[in-house]
Amino acid sequence: MKKNALLIIDPQNSFCHPGGSLFVQNADKDMERLAKWILDNQQNLDFIGITLDSHQPNDIAHPSFWQDKNGKFPAPFTMISAEDVEKGIWSPRFDPKRCLDYLKSLEAQGEFKHIIWPEHCVIGSEGAAIYEPLMNAIIEWTKKGKFYQTVAKGTYPFSEHFGAFQAQIPDPKRPETQLNQGLIKTLEEYQNVYLAGEARSHCVATSLKQVITEAPSLASKFVILEDAMSNVTGFETIADPIYLKAKQKGIRFSTTNEKL
Repeated sequence: MKKNALLIIDPQNSFCHPGGSLFVQNADKDMERLAKWILDNQQNLDFIGITLDSHQPNDIAHPSFWQDKNGKFPAPFTMISAEDVEKGIWSPRFDPKRCLDYLKSLEAQGEFKHIIWPEHCVIGSEGAAIYEPLMNAIIEWTKKGKFYQTVAKGTYPFSEHFGAFQAQIPDPKRPETQLNQGLIKTLEEYQNVYLAGEARSHCVATSLKQVITEAPSLASKFVILEDAMSNVTGFETIADPIYLKAKQKGIRFSTTNEKL
């Protein structure tokens, strides 16, 4: 069996560059530590997988998807509930029934409220690109004769897609929202799967929860690089139960100070 894989969640400029539209405090330092770890472990790191948050400007979690009675878009970090839509406080500009059904399904999960984020990781934009210090390290690592794989998530504009493995509300008619069996099979080839990326509170935590639920044998191989991820400000504790559950299940935690 191949030994060491690294799965990096959304290491993109929108989150990791200090000028990014949804900069996660300290994400730049996280990714710089991770870049050094990759270079320090070039010989023993066999595979790198990278998820890329990939959105249309008109995404269900972006301002331009919604409007109030006056046609005004919501401000970033506005919360929108199914009740808000039913009362006409906010209206989706696209496929209203699908959006209302989505909000009701999301609320039934009881995990995340629907939040409008600043427009981020727009497909093809600078914000969607991998943070340069990390990208440079990945390219250097490939010169050892290795290959990395990218996985786009969030391309379907009618659902949040925090986790690496499936959308928050998978659509049975849209394969890109459903469980990514290919990524699971790829990672299962490795003895250890190191997990890093942004943000700890949202996309990393959801990826971890999904793998524990949907692929427990793969989850047992995970190693969480705790100093290569940070929380969205204001959401510092939202994901703590997921990490606690991971520890209870024997999933390992480490830092970039430890060599492979």
